[in-house]
Amino acid sequence: MLKVQIFKGASVPFSFKVSAEKFCKEDFLDNGKFTGELEISGEVVNETSKVVIRGKIKCCKEFTCDRCLSEATENQIHEFEEEIDGAEIVDDLFDVTELVRDILITSQPIQSLCKADCKGLCPVCGQNLNNGECNCDRLNVDPRLAPLMNFK
Repeated sequence: MLKVQIFKGASVPFSFKVSAEKFCKEDFLDNGKFTGELEISGEVVNETSKVVIRGKIKCCKEFTCDRCLSEATENQIHEFEEEIDGAEIVDDLFDVTELVRDILITSQPIQSLCKADCKGLCPVCGQNLNNGECNCDRLNVDPRLAPLMNFK
């Protein structure tokens, strides 16, 4: 549990380093896992009407590329700013564990790519096109769609 001390009318900085393997015990990513250390830093600002927590999370993710199926790693930085409900503050402490977990999950891309211009695999022979072109004829038209070739 990662808890932050909150003082009335003050801005309090915080910083945590935690093992990704311990923090992410259950595998909550569909593709990949976080490795190394998660660095969580920021500040809690207790204003008269609300409490705001802002900061950033630095992490490293290992995953399989969705296009070419090669293993890849990516360093990620996720910035956040959330207003805290007063009911979540117990004894002037706020547990940021769930907030960090939620930000890590919702900040993940829908498609994980080894690089932005990943070419993927050849649909005919399966060669990784990032490593070079193959000699396959990839312009085969599905016979069901062949009549559309006559439209101009």
